[in-house]
Amino acid sequence: MSGRALSFGAVAEAYERFRPGYPDELFDRVMAYAGQPARTALEIGAGTGKATRLFARRGVVVTATEPDGAMLAELRKHVPASVRTVQAAFEDVRPGERYGLVYAAAALHWTNPEGRWSRMASLLEPGGVFASFGGPIRLADPAVEEAVRAARAPFLQSDEIPSPDGTPPGHDLQWPGTELQRSEWFTGVQQSVVERRLTMSARDYVGQLSTVSAYLVLPSLEREQVFGQIMQVLPETVEIAADITVHLARRCYEQ
Repeated sequence: MSGRALSFGAVAEAYERFRPGYPDELFDRVMAYAGQPARTALEIGAGTGKATRLFARRGVVVTATEPDGAMLAELRKHVPASVRTVQAAFEDVRPGERYGLVYAAAALHWTNPEGRWSRMASLLEPGGVFASFGGPIRLADPAVEEAVRAARAPFLQSDEIPSPDGTPPGHDLQWPGTELQRSEWFTGVQQSVVERRLTMSARDYVGQLSTVSAYLVLPSLEREQVFGQIMQVLPETVEIAADITVHLARRCYEQ
């Protein structure tokens, strides 16, 4: 697991404060695909439990896994008592119990690609559902976006994570749908988008940036400098495009 993947624990409280949660529409979309309520779910890379709460409060018995102890400690402050928590990376989750749903919220790209889908299938009941969802948080105003890009440029060319399998941004099917479609273990791959617009203060927007791995791995002085430069070009409040791309697939029965 990369240094960027394990860089979040130092900012667990900021992650909880500044990262947006997930809307009920996302839960409804996953369950509509499943065709029946999923009673049990395994969450991969649960972070501070933003998605955990969405599924747990709708009656799903969630086992939340997270490799970072500080993130898991923050999660435990916010989730219902019914949630089981396990400190483990996806690669260390022992097959045994099978779940009706396995999902990852903005975390799948941190998992090891080698054997990813056979391992995923081993955690799912036959016919069970896999879901991955997330997406970058972008400034909705192109002029503000360009000003921030210019302020960031001396420190970082981009703060987004490139597609793990090299799929270009404009392609109809994005990762991990591309990998799922090639996998012998899964069928019925679907991709959809939950559109979302948010308004936040400039300070909260920079707070959200402080939880992004590209900034977390910068030397502390450079991190302070880039955030200072970005604050200078932001209006008092900013509109955010925070669309959630959802990938869904079903574990094959015959495997």
